[in-house]
Amino acid sequence: MYKRIFLIVIDSVGCGTAPLSYKFGDYGANTIKHISEATNGITLPTLEAFGYGNITEIKGVKKNDKPIAYYGKMDELSNAKDTMAGHWEMMGIETKVPFVTFTDTGFPKELIEELELKTGHKVIGNKAASGTEIIKELGEEHIKTRSMIVYTSADSVLQIACHEKYFGLDELYRCCKIAREICMKDEYKVGRVIARPFIGENKDNFTRTSNRHDYALSPTGKTVLDELKENGYEVISVGKIYDIFNGCGLTESNRTKSNHDGMEIITKIVKERDFTGLCFVNLVDFDALYGHRRNPIGYKDALEEFDRDLNEMLAYLKQDDLLIITADHGNDPTWKGTDHTREYVPIFVYNGLGNGNLGTRKTFSDIGETILENFNLASIKSGKSFMKEVKN
Repeated sequence: MYKRIFLIVIDSVGCGTAPLSYKFGDYGANTIKHISEATNGITLPTLEAFGYGNITEIKGVKKNDKPIAYYGKMDELSNAKDTMAGHWEMMGIETKVPFVTFTDTGFPKELIEELELKTGHKVIGNKAASGTEIIKELGEEHIKTRSMIVYTSADSVLQIACHEKYFGLDELYRCCKIAREICMKDEYKVGRVIARPFIGENKDNFTRTSNRHDYALSPTGKTVLDELKENGYEVISVGKIYDIFNGCGLTESNRTKSNHDGMEIITKIVKERDFTGLCFVNLVDFDALYGHRRNPIGYKDALEEFDRDLNEMLAYLKQDDLLIITADHGNDPTWKGTDHTREYVPIFVYNGLGNGNLGTRKTFSDIGETILENFNLASIKSGKSFMKEVKN
């Protein structure tokens, strides 16, 4: 048995077209391959050693005949391509009915009126928009009127952007909690309500801060996290895992300011913490800062930074540690629009002992089943464990 399992989700780093990609308009998408082509090559020595070049074609990353890890790719069962569905599936829940989106129309008049009445603030915006662009467009009006900037995206989200100084962070969080209550109705049931605070004095210097907070739905059933916690194992989250699972099944939460900050936190945990259980990490910058903003250069730089941080972390892993790295969906920065892309995601399993090809897994839930088997817990029969394929 591995005493500590570290699961790192490199958010949105997909690795190629999957069987159902066509259903989502994403046939041909390949996040990592297209980033490497758009930037004339990418340097990922650590992930190359893991076998990333064996999974898909990546300019600058070679195939590896003797990788230091187990490698493969996973398909998604859920009828979705969003963050919550991807993470929930890893922990045993298949999302069969996609969360509601309001991308084309904005939110219904009735929802907005109820939000205004219960919060005491008028709403401006109410459309699908880039978070950085809408605060440039409406930030000055927001400061003058204290109206809330409400917007959505291609995801199932209701986002409220307000100024930390002129509106107040606590007031923003209060309004988001009210929005979450309203959006529990079936006709409005978005996956997440997100507080998007910003600072600055005018449209030329408005900047979003790290005080984002997500108000998510709780998982629709029992997860691997719940099973671990109920059986006395530690379940430590880093990054927005807490928000994705609405705190369910966790024993500890650590917020992050960036990918690099997240890797510093997990490296510190690897070095200093003696625990038995799971450390579950999400690194969101790939998705939020570069995928949705269609910035392949920034995405490349973030991947290369992660590769360096990963190499540093590996030196501190112990013999009874298991490291799993994967993604939750794609977000090809060369693709049309600004939405996620439905793709295969990579999976790497590192224990310092063996290597091999894990093949193409049929569901993200194989990760959860592997974790359960490791700790001798009952299967929730949502996937197939690969523990027997990993030498230990």
